[in-house]
This record gives sequence, structure tokens and C-alpha cells, in this order.
Amino acid sequence: MFVRTSSLAVCFTVLGLVPVCSGRVHAQDVVEETKPASAKLQKIKLSTKKKIVLISGRRSHGYGSHEFNAGNLLMAKLLESRFDGLEAKVFLKGVWPKPEDFEGADSVVIFCNGGGGHIVNKHLDEFDKLMKKGVGAAFLHYGVETVKGRPSEMFIEWIGGHFERFWSVNPHWDAKFTVMPKHPITRGVKPFMANDEWYFHMRFRPKMEGVTPILSAVAPPSTMKRKDGAHSGNPAVRKAVKERIPQHLAWAVNRRDGGRGFGFTGLHRHWNFMDDNFRKTVLNAIAWTAKIEIPKDGIVTATPTQAELEANQDYAKPGAKKNRKKKNKKKQGS
Repeated sequence: MFVRTSSLAVCFTVLGLVPVCSGRVHAQDVVEETKPASAKLQKIKLSTKKKIVLISGRRSHGYGSHEFNAGNLLMAKLLESRFDGLEAKVFLKGVWPKPEDFEGADSVVIFCNGGGGHIVNKHLDEFDKLMKKGVGAAFLHYGVETVKGRPSEMFIEWIGGHFERFWSVNPHWDAKFTVMPKHPITRGVKPFMANDEWYFHMRFRPKMEGVTPILSAVAPPSTMKRKDGAHSGNPAVRKAVKERIPQHLAWAVNRRDGGRGFGFTGLHRHWNFMDDNFRKTVLNAIAWTAKIEIPKDGIVTATPTQAELEANQDYAKPGAKKNRKKKNKKKQGS
């Protein structure tokens, strides 16, 4: 895996231990202690080499939320730890890859802020050319929201659906996934429940053409407590919730160009990576979009440690600054 930040001399750490500045970090530069526990599992050798590009947005919502950079770094590390022959290229803090960085890519993961400031909006033609070559695409959480017009039309084509203002909503709630459809993405995934900012009532292709729901749940009445608004409610979604119509929170699509797309509305909460079934669903899906054969038990990885989850976050841990000040005062007084 290598990492690219902006051209500025920005430094941070990979998995909390290795300093990274602008440029690239190769897997061999990461010390042994930073490897996830899943590295102990026997790697699956791929018959053909695969390449996944992960694009991370700029920092967003605060500690533990919308962790685009930390999330992509963790997912890239976990995927590389399980597959021999897989290269994961991570781009951080809103950096858009150069054309040569996309060469040979089998899939592109987009994890960023959405709406009018979506990172892809300024690169629609370039990204569409990739998609027409059959490259896969996985858009995560806020990354599934764009604006009406050409961007929304492209999202519908690339991943089969998107968040639409004044149609879709974004409440925090406990989604219970009791039935798993038969699909490579759900291999090894058992029923589970997770609290997240699960967007729902998405705008999908007409008649769900080519779209397969992956995670679906019935939204409780509590999701409709807010007044109507761009992200909070509207007559159509209120009717759907009242009628207990299952809402599709993750979905997959087989595109006409031969590529594969995936949309996932969760991952506001970075801590959900600790849920084995949640994490497996996302990793399975990313690999599936790259046309990697998913094992019968899914992509098994060890549960990330607290240290792994806290690494590379965009904001300081609450209380960390106060604790540092206390320590400095003690040193000065000693």
C-alpha cells in the first residue's frame, strides 16, 4: 500500500506509529507492529493482480465521525493483509489522483463529503471514462450524496442509486439486518444490528434495474421525529416509514459497461469497524467491485484494536489536549 497526501508538507501517522509526509508510503516501510492481526491469517493468492484506488475527502465532522482518511487507510491495510497480489493506493485529505494513478485500477473507493462539494463533481468526465472501461466503484456514506443534474445521472449509472435532497433522509438509528440476500457480498455475513447515520429512501434506477439490495431494514417511527427538510423528512419518506417498507441501506449493481458498483450509507461512526459483520460487508463489497472472488466465509479479518481505530483520525481525541496541558504543568512544577 502507498499513501499520497497533498503537495504540502503534511505529516501524520499510519496506524499510529509510522510518520507519513507528502509522498508515498510503501508496505515495507510500515513496521511489523502496525500490521493488523488479520495479517496472521493465511493470505489468499489472487490468480491475477488487482489494484484498488481509495480516495479520501478532507476532514469533516469531528473525532470518530466521517473518518475518511482513517477509514480508507484501515480498509486498505485489511484488504492487503488478506490478498496476495492486491495493491491498495490511498489518497488522503481531498487529493485527487493523477491520471497515471488510475492506470490498471480495478476499482475506486470514494469516501468523502457529498452534495455540491463532492470530490467527484469536478471530475465527472474523467471518472466516467474509467467506469466505461469496466472499473468498479464503491461510494461510502456521505459519498453517496450528490446534486441533481448530470452528477446524479452519473451516480445512478455508476452505482445504481444515490442520496437525493428532499427525498432521502439521514437520521441516526439502530438498523436491524435480519435477512441476508444471496450475493457474493453477503458471504460469511450473519444478521446484525448497528447504530449509525443510516441514510435511506435513496433515489435508485427506475424499477431498480440491475440493482441488488444488500442491507435492508425497516426504519422505525423515531427516524421521522425531525421536521421536513433537505435531509430530515418529506411526505414520501414519511409514508414509506408509516407503511414499514424496507429501506435499502447498501446495494450492488452490475453495470452495462461490465463494471460493478456499490453504495453504502453507513460509516458515519468510525467505531462500527469493530463490528465483524459490518466490517466484512464493506470489505466484501469493495473486493467484489474489483472482481475479486469472495471466499465462501467472506473476507475474514481480526477485529481492529482501539489503537488501530484511533490512528490517523483527523481530530484530536476529546480530552487529549487537556491531559497534555496537565502533564506539562506537572513537569514544570517538578
